[in-house]
Amino acid sequence: MLKEFKEFAMKGNMIDLAVGVIIGGAFNNLVKSLVDNVIMPVITLLTGKIDFSNLFIALDGEHYATLAEAQKAGAATLNYGTFISGLINFIIMAFVVFLLVKAMNKLRKEEPAPVTTKICPHCMSEVHIDADRCPHCTSQLDE
Repeated sequence: MLKEFKEFAMKGNMIDLAVGVIIGGAFNNLVKSLVDNVIMPVITLLTGKIDFSNLFIALDGEHYATLAEAQKAGAATLNYGTFISGLINFIIMAFVVFLLVKAMNKLRKEEPAPVTTKICPHCMSEVHIDADRCPHCTSQLDE
C-alpha cells in the first residue's frame, strides 16, 4: 500500500497540481495586496472617500459608526463592503489569469504540421502527397 501511495504521489500530474496550488496561494496574496493597497484606495478616492471595509448593515436595528464598533457591541452585521472588495479581487484575479494564459498561448505557438496529403482534382478525395495515382478514382495525378 505504501508503494502504491508513493507511485500515486510521484505522478507528474500530482506534482504539477501541488506546484499550481502553491503558486496560486502566493498569487492570491499578491493580488489581494494589489487590490487592498493600490486599487481600493484609488476607488475610495474616486467614490468620495467611501471606505468599503466599513460598509455594513447592523442586523439589530442600531446604528454604529464603524464595523469595529458594531462588532465590539456584539451586533450581527451584514458586511457587504467586504463582499464588494472580494468581488473586485475576483475580477482582477480572473483578468490577470486571462492575461497570463493568453501570454502562455503565444509563447507555446506550435509549428504547423507538415503537409502530408493533397486533393485529387478529379474526385476531390484526399490522397497521400507522394501518390502518382488516386486510390479512390484511379486517375493519374499530375506532379
